[in-house]
Amino acid sequence: MTHTPSECTSTQPFTLQQLGWTKEHADAFAKYPKPYLPGRVACRQKTVWDILTDEGPVQAGISGALKKLARFPAVGDFVVLFNPPETGSPVIVDILPRKTAFVRGSTGQPGTSQVIAANVDTVFIVTAAGPDLNASRIERYLTLAHASGVLPVILINKADLADHAESLAREIIKNAAGVPVLTVSAKTGDGTGQIDPYLTSGTTIALIGSSGVGKSTLMNRLLDMPVQETDGIRESDGKGRHTTTVRQLFVLKSGAILIDNPGLREVGVGTASAGIADTFPDILELAKGCKFSDCRHQQEPGCAVRDAVARGKLSSSRLENYHKLVKELAFEQEKAEIGLVRSERKRWKPIGKLAKEIQKGKWE
Repeated sequence: MTHTPSECTSTQPFTLQQLGWTKEHADAFAKYPKPYLPGRVACRQKTVWDILTDEGPVQAGISGALKKLARFPAVGDFVVLFNPPETGSPVIVDILPRKTAFVRGSTGQPGTSQVIAANVDTVFIVTAAGPDLNASRIERYLTLAHASGVLPVILINKADLADHAESLAREIIKNAAGVPVLTVSAKTGDGTGQIDPYLTSGTTIALIGSSGVGKSTLMNRLLDMPVQETDGIRESDGKGRHTTTVRQLFVLKSGAILIDNPGLREVGVGTASAGIADTFPDILELAKGCKFSDCRHQQEPGCAVRDAVARGKLSSSRLENYHKLVKELAFEQEKAEIGLVRSERKRWKPIGKLAKEIQKGKWE
């Protein structure tokens, strides 16, 4: 197979088993004979994808059928490549079923979503001591993680810049609902040993977070080599600059697979309503004591949740963010349903036109 490695493709050979290939993937691929070949997406660059295969890294486009269906592979996807001997130009013709997909609400078309990384086992939600440390934003990330079916771990980076890093962690733990919260310094290496238990061979971990929180520095630390450019946070507003510009897959010495992502400026929750229960289990537990089973925890009498806020058992900011997320999810769900109706109308329009013509006798 011919290939054209790009700047974001690893030149080190890896077997599919080292890349997280499972029996389920093998079973799904079994229907494809030669010259079809399986591989895992390591990087996407505009209209081409860098794929890691048993035969080495290749660069491929996608088939017209996938384009027509708007099925675009994400980093971490296992895909099927067709490489006819006469052309030597591999093409992605199918995406194997995903074990999981870390998805966020799209900032583009309303009611749509964007796959950040596929076949992920764990997501490191990376924040940093300073202005980026925001409990509400972390709750949004947790909602997405729980809805995506992946294990979330919160990393408070740049602990070396905080006077009391452990106290910061305790504040976040209050809203983490049992999710591990680790304080680390990617720059100095302090605390990074806490991450090791999650970096097991064949496990796929995605790094997500805002720009400037130190994801690239953490990636370089874990890989023990400078593979990503790094930059800092602007002192004027505490916001970061994008240093990672493409999603990219790396394999660590431990055999763990890391997917680095550009900083997310917006954390749209889309239609991730399935993640609410695991993100706010304390509120749902309190809600069992409400007078009305359909209590929205706003102005209804006998609300056990608002009573907990009044008694100092639940922070008002946590309840406020819960309301905000539930309202956003309902709005996004409504938009998604409207979009689906429009899509169905568009699909059935030519069929309805044909039916009318038949009724008029034009097709006798």
